Amino acid sequence: MGMQYMKITGYTDEEFKSPVAGEPYNLMLNPESIKWNRTIEYNEQHPIDASSSSQKYKSTPSDNLSFDIVIDCTGVVDSKRTDLAAEIKTLEDIVYTYNGDIHRPNFVKIQWGNDLVFLSVLKSFDTTYTLFKPDGSPLRAKVSLSFGQYISPEKRKKEDNENSPDITHLVEVTQGQTLPQLSNKMWNSPYYYIQVAQYNNLNKFRHLKGGSKLIFPPIIKSTS
Repeated sequence: MGMQYMKITGYTDEEFKSPVAGEPYNLMLNPESIKWNRTIEYNEQHPIDASSSSQKYKSTPSDNLSFDIVIDCTGVVDSKRTDLAAEIKTLEDIVYTYNGDIHRPNFVKIQWGNDLVFLSVLKSFDTTYTLFKPDGSPLRAKVSLSFGQYISPEKRKKEDNENSPDITHLVEVTQGQTLPQLSNKMWNSPYYYIQVAQYNNLNKFRHLKGGSKLIFPPIIKSTS
């Protein structure tokens, strides 16, 4: 199997199903390194009777992926790709340029082999020209790219709803689990197990059979 080069594809939809017209941008040289940045945000809390603050979880922002690529148009890397301005424009059109059809820049998929697939939007695009012809026209550039992970509102809502009390779930029982435990695992509260028992016609719900499947219905929260 030959060398696999990173490719960058533009999409017109946030579900990454409709690629833009034309070929993806295939890198001439793969990045030497990639930085995948993840952060967690906290609110600092200062209890009155304590000297130090405590960290209360606030949110997990989206991941960032950043790397540098070299576009070399001397003809040494690829004798067919020697127009630096055209190379940069092709890349710009995919990741940066405002797309009038969708009223925003494209959504971008970064892919390198099977292991790295990053669905994103561009955050920054910095170009440094490093080699010039005698007449001053550039031959080589280093482009520093930074992308923020993109999850569509619909997909994020679906992920957030996976354990929602308003959705019906089919749950497989592991031997030894109790209904209160399952209720707690599903909804962060053990107190909905009676509703689950009633829904599944369980009279003896203290001893659940491993491997059996239970329907966890949308729960009715007590208004008292």
